[in-house]
Amino acid sequence: MIGTAFADLWYGFGVALEPQNIVWCLVGVLVGNMVGVLPGMGPLATISIILPLTYGIKPVGAILMLAGVMYGAQYGGAICSILLNLPCHPPHAVTCLDGFPMTKSGRGGAALGATVFASFIGASWGIIEMIFLAPVLVKAALQFGPTEICSLMLLGLLAGATLARGSPLKGVAMTLLGLMLGIVGTDIETGSERFTFGMTHLDDGIELIALALGLFGIGEFMNSVNQVSAVNAGYAKVTLKDMRPSKEEMRRTIAPMFRGTLIGSLCSLIPGTGPTIASFVAYATEKKISKTPEKFGTGMIEGVVCPEAATHASVQGDFIPTMSLGIPGDAVMALLLGALMIQGIVPGPQLINEHPDIFWGLVASFWIGNVMLVILNVPLIGIWVKLLAIPYKYLYPSAIFFVCIGVYAANNDIFQVGETAVIGLLGYVLLRLGFHPAPILLGFVLGPRFEENFRRAMTVSRGDLSVFVERPISAVFIALSVLLIALQIYVRMRPKKNGTIQGADQSISYHLRDDAYPIN
Repeated sequence: MIGTAFADLWYGFGVALEPQNIVWCLVGVLVGNMVGVLPGMGPLATISIILPLTYGIKPVGAILMLAGVMYGAQYGGAICSILLNLPCHPPHAVTCLDGFPMTKSGRGGAALGATVFASFIGASWGIIEMIFLAPVLVKAALQFGPTEICSLMLLGLLAGATLARGSPLKGVAMTLLGLMLGIVGTDIETGSERFTFGMTHLDDGIELIALALGLFGIGEFMNSVNQVSAVNAGYAKVTLKDMRPSKEEMRRTIAPMFRGTLIGSLCSLIPGTGPTIASFVAYATEKKISKTPEKFGTGMIEGVVCPEAATHASVQGDFIPTMSLGIPGDAVMALLLGALMIQGIVPGPQLINEHPDIFWGLVASFWIGNVMLVILNVPLIGIWVKLLAIPYKYLYPSAIFFVCIGVYAANNDIFQVGETAVIGLLGYVLLRLGFHPAPILLGFVLGPRFEENFRRAMTVSRGDLSVFVERPISAVFIALSVLLIALQIYVRMRPKKNGTIQGADQSISYHLRDDAYPIN
């Protein structure tokens, strides 16, 4: 098995090192690094904006670029958290707690250097995990019938809805809305129109590009346009010499770095958790086992490298269920699955066998992209900090302009521009009401496949719902779904301890609030 894995990985490097694929990988990590620095932007909004560009790119280059945006954004987010005390994105909110105090004490460069190293180690572990675990999952998934696939999707939808930030009930409501939007159009089996309201433009359903750009290209921008404060760049001057941690600091980072990597890799295997939960769990765990927990929040390097390693291990590990099973763990992964579908590629267990160039090329590109980010991070810090000085009254209208151009260019259809605008207004209203729209995308992408497998299961069982608990594998997934709901009810009903997360402090609770950052 190991020999086969290395042979496949060698093939993947051959694909990823093709000149055009290296260029797309570089473009992805550069764009991701940039948007990681910008508040109000993020991988979800950025991938939504550049998704129309993938129409003219070969599938391998397109997925390499989009994936590069995702993991490249994590490096940029750490820069702002440590040097500027600006948690541009949720996974890096906890990094501010010890990162910025280190900057104020003159050790910001060392924190950044240790973070880059920890991030690379965490990402590398996630890649290794993907190399050996994804093929195993594929072999197991090939034994699944429609009943098992339907139950697994139900678990993924529930996890994505209830484990995301905010109210679980609101998450479930948004997932159901996504499922409803996913069935708009012509029914493949009966040919009847569903929820089209007589509009022929909706016969083929709502376009993924219109939904993604409306929710995350317009709705999020409208919601966060007035939430950006002035940036103090006084601590942002860092040289390569400053980024070398001392021997004592390096000694203290080794164990927390590997603990964070382990936590992040475990969280990535649970649909719906994602890097945000992984980083906060890692920080709380590290503080709990520390001999000096009272010093956390005053500039402990352990409190920087542990959550950052967890973040990157989780981001890379999220690709395992997404690429091998076709079950996205969060909205970003759902968008990447949508990008594959746009290219005519059906994600799932057959992906590795039918499109090995995409899977193994993507795995190899992770290492290439992470090496690029390690090399580029230092010289680009000054540029990204200057980018923060751009007034957002210019940045946001520019982004919306490119949203409109991208939507129209996809199919040369002005109706989709209006469709995107309506969805954007809906997304803005939902955000103002406290409903985060990310689960909508999850339900939208999985909805048609969920319905298809449910129908097949009902056809095989002649309409008997008990088939979902009679088949052992399906029964396990149903039991896990019930357990997940029961745990959420228990967590919500038990007495709260001063409004904080167990094992963390009030400053973490602040960063977890929905209004502490504008973008998921």
